[in-house]
Amino acid sequence: MTLLQIRAEPLTEQAFAPFGDVLAISGPVDKVINAGMCDRYHDRARLDFGDRGRAGISIFKAQARSLPYTCDLLERHPDGSQAFIPMSQAPWMVIVAPDAGGTPGAPRAFLPAPGQGVNFLRGIWHGVLTPLAEPGLFAVIDRIGDTTNLQEHFLDRPFTVTS
Repeated sequence: MTLLQIRAEPLTEQAFAPFGDVLAISGPVDKVINAGMCDRYHDRARLDFGDRGRAGISIFKAQARSLPYTCDLLERHPDGSQAFIPMSQAPWMVIVAPDAGGTPGAPRAFLPAPGQGVNFLRGIWHGVLTPLAEPGLFAVIDRIGDTTNLQEHFLDRPFTVTS
């Protein structure tokens, strides 16, 4: 069986909008704070934790992968959004897919610029955290609660992402 190949594209607010928010400095400064020494870009993500949990910040250390990358697993979080914020300037990759009747649809891959993070909207299919270099260190903001908030889908047809 021939693997589907997709090409990773630059991460832009417009291209990523159906899946979530790009977390980056863009647009006008909302407010200057700290005695004029800090620009605040306010309220950059649509965080959504429903009524069954609370926001939490975790630190993830993921193993670095490389391109071409074969993806065989996508996941989603039905009860809350999830943000990945890199804690280094190392390259990384974001994979997403629309929902197609309860399973992942056609995948897309994005290569964030240094300093960009993402916030996946609630229920968006996405790949696992995929750093392309060490240290693979990320702050993750997601729902903390007593109920399961993870659905994994192993793909019948894995695909390969190229640069």
